[in-house]
Amino acid sequence: MKKIVILGAGISGIGAGYQLNKDKNNKVILFEKNSSWGGLCDNFIIDGFRFDRFVHLSFTNNQEIKELFEKSCESIRHIPNPQNYYNGIWLKHPAQNNLYPLTNEEKKKIISSFKERKDKEISEIKNYEEWLRVQYGDYFTENFPMKYTRKYWGVEAKELETRWVGSRMYKPTLEEVEQGMETEDTPITYYAKEMRYPTVGGYKSYLNYIAKDLNIRLNYEVKEIDTENKVIYFANNTQETYDKLISSIPLSEMNKIIKNIPENIVKEIKKLRWTSGYIISLGLKTKNIPSYLWFYIYDEDIPFARVYSPSHKSSDNCPLGCSSLQLEVYFENGKEFKFLEKELLEKSIQKLIEMKVIKEEDIVVKDIRFEKYANIIFDFNIYETRKKIKEYLDSVGIRTIGRFGEWDYFWSDQSLMSGLKLN
Repeated sequence: MKKIVILGAGISGIGAGYQLNKDKNNKVILFEKNSSWGGLCDNFIIDGFRFDRFVHLSFTNNQEIKELFEKSCESIRHIPNPQNYYNGIWLKHPAQNNLYPLTNEEKKKIISSFKERKDKEISEIKNYEEWLRVQYGDYFTENFPMKYTRKYWGVEAKELETRWVGSRMYKPTLEEVEQGMETEDTPITYYAKEMRYPTVGGYKSYLNYIAKDLNIRLNYEVKEIDTENKVIYFANNTQETYDKLISSIPLSEMNKIIKNIPENIVKEIKKLRWTSGYIISLGLKTKNIPSYLWFYIYDEDIPFARVYSPSHKSSDNCPLGCSSLQLEVYFENGKEFKFLEKELLEKSIQKLIEMKVIKEEDIVVKDIRFEKYANIIFDFNIYETRKKIKEYLDSVGIRTIGRFGEWDYFWSDQSLMSGLKLN
């Protein structure tokens, strides 16, 4: 029998365990450093309010994943209704073709610069800032996505390359921009037409079916991996041998845990860049909050980049008669963040009050939590650096999976598929 060890019981690790468990000649064990499985798809409960770790909704078109999710639990189906908050004004999402609420003066500036865009082939575009200017013109780019880039990615747009963009950013025609300035009655151009979320139990419930028969050992943090002798040492003073090793541990952590890792690989690992984040969770004793599932904030004096409502996703996420919100704040890991946790929490609540989203007297739960890993930063070194690290890991018998194991911009279904595709 082959002993297969999987490090990390997040969505990709659970997927890998499910796939490899099908072969009865495999003995599959998952080791998770936390006290519960699920990784960033896990959740926590405070006074009857359930909050996800970071925010998830399913919009996968992958039939295999849809079927696995359906076997796990029932879903609530939502039509996406995202909004944007910009200088005290609410606009439909995506903003670039829903600019009706703006002043005529600002509309003129946007349409003028949109018409003056440079005509460039993708191969000629050097960075994300240039890509934005070519798609949307200078004025919109400088006042919307460049500001949001600083809030979401923690860097300037010119520091990013562009292959990660894909279908994530809608590229309207001139006619669509003009129509969106004349009326609010515009078609939905968001990339997902339907969002799904478990009726009960939070997003993690989508993994119930594939996790139910797995051997998951909690509170096992990896201290060292001896790839030559195929032994893993854990912080709880235990160890485990393996025949095959699969890891969803971030590539950026590998220099700390692999025994005798070459110095040239350590140098490559140190080039990796990513964002960390704070999740601010609020429980409210009222249902009187905006009806949006989520919204984006462009104002740079407001710390949070996105706001979601767990209670809109499912009423199971809060007590009867109540509602909830979660705010996401991002910054590049390793850079000094300008707020202490308590200051960030209080400033964010104050900004929500000023935006007339909540009232202070309605708050019954407030919580702030730090997540070291949020998103990969796609700078100009990422592809070559990632390739060298993964080639080394393959050479010592470590197969990597998941958003941070593959070091890619994966949505949750892509992270799951990263584990499921193992054989």
